[in-house]
Amino acid sequence: MTERYDTRKIQYTGRSSYIISLPKDWVLGLGLKQGDQIRISKSGATNLLLYPPNVQPKTAHEEAATIEIGPNDELASITRKLISLYFMGFKTIHIKPKINRLRPNQRLHIKESVRRILMGSEIVSDSSSVITVQVLINLLELTVEGAFKRMVHLAKSVSKDALLAVQENNKELAAEVTNMDDEIDRFGFYIIRQLKIAIQNDHILKEIGFKNARSCLGYRILVKCIERMGDHAVMIAQDVVEFDKKIDPEAVSILQEMNTFALSVLDDACLALFKDDYNQAEATIIKATQISEFDQRLHSITDSIRDSEIVFRSREIADNIRRIAEYSVDIAEIVLNLNIEKTLYQR
Repeated sequence: MTERYDTRKIQYTGRSSYIISLPKDWVLGLGLKQGDQIRISKSGATNLLLYPPNVQPKTAHEEAATIEIGPNDELASITRKLISLYFMGFKTIHIKPKINRLRPNQRLHIKESVRRILMGSEIVSDSSSVITVQVLINLLELTVEGAFKRMVHLAKSVSKDALLAVQENNKELAAEVTNMDDEIDRFGFYIIRQLKIAIQNDHILKEIGFKNARSCLGYRILVKCIERMGDHAVMIAQDVVEFDKKIDPEAVSILQEMNTFALSVLDDACLALFKDDYNQAEATIIKATQISEFDQRLHSITDSIRDSEIVFRSREIADNIRRIAEYSVDIAEIVLNLNIEKTLYQR
């Protein structure tokens, strides 16, 4: 349904007040009459909100949410509820038991989830009857672009570490890759929360540097791309953890080169994103097709290896690296979509 807008002139009355008239059908449609009071409040720096007498404006108290946890609720389910409320933009989240008390393992899991997943959140109250989570970080303390850049940096780091773990057959380093991937997810969840808040408020949308709500959708997909890159780095690291045999040094050398190339595609895609450069995005997509050359080189080496396990693992690692490049292409394609109008204006 299209929202209706009317234009009214501001008139000056008395010595300190301005007045505007309201459309008659609006007043009658809300059941109002002459003499009724209207609540008015300021929203952000650009909006004024009017409320009929029977509608209360939102207050800070209403920015809180409460979830009840049953004694048999799965821990993963509790985490999903926390993340959902975090995404919705609540500043305060209360976790209470449906009956009796929160179980010790539930309390421990909630506190660990807040620390590990919900960026900018702190537990301000902790007891067996209630745990209160407060989101303390301000919208402008860490911008969406700043958080995204941090995500990209972390994704590149875990990818490099995963390949280093393969080269050294280093299980400790491989395990650390998994922990760093959690940090990528933290930034991703934070960005999604900020996008949810911004898409509902034009003023905040402009404050974070977006021209329109379509940019929010684009960044939501960008976040997913970076999260998936981290997941593929974890898959590479898991190979090191699960197997004891070292991969053929020549194959590892090609995999290292392939990973360096994939990350260079990511750099190019992000450069296009931050510069709003349509042509750079096009060049990135074309460049990414060259990754097939590494596949051909790898196959020429693994074809002569008799150990089928080493061959399979080498090609699986290559496939995960290829996926990193493909997600970089997805980022470049989003840049194309967000900047296509610029090419039209040139004609």
